[in-house]
Amino acid sequence: IKWMSSLEAKFEDAKDKKPTAEKLERLRREKINRFRNQHRINVQGTDLPDPIATFEQLQKEYKVHPKIMENIQAAGFHVPTPIQMQAIPIMLHGREVLASAPTGSGKTLAFCIPLLTHLKQPRNKGFRALIISPTRELASQTHRELVKLAEGTGFRIHMIHKAAEAAKKFGPKSSKKF
Repeated sequence: IKWMSSLEAKFEDAKDKKPTAEKLERLRREKINRFRNQHRINVQGTDLPDPIATFEQLQKEYKVHPKIMENIQAAGFHVPTPIQMQAIPIMLHGREVLASAPTGSGKTLAFCIPLLTHLKQPRNKGFRALIISPTRELASQTHRELVKLAEGTGFRIHMIHKAAEAAKKFGPKSSKKF
């Protein structure tokens, strides 16, 4: 017979209990929700990937090309913005996303990194990705960011802004080049 106070019995019971998988998952979800709230990230949907806190996670978890990671650092991006924290993992999981964020919040980088990652490496199989922009200014910004991000990877980034020039430059005979 083992004699103990009720306080000791409660302590003994708590010590014996191990965290269950459900409890660990609930704690993980709470931590992620606190992170999203802290960064004012609002998401809707089911089975969403967790946001990233650093760009280094992209290389560790998603195997983003090392040269792209170098280019991100060289461009002066050290910590992802809230839109990048959540949108990049969603797109790297092949999910569709509709994102809204203020001007200057990093939306261009948020979709360019997954785009280059999904393409993996350059190939001579014609155009493999197309970004349509509503204005020339936005198209120029996207082009400029993609060129910086893809530097040294072998991807050829082009901006088409006049249909007549495009027909000559990128006609049927050029499909092997681009």
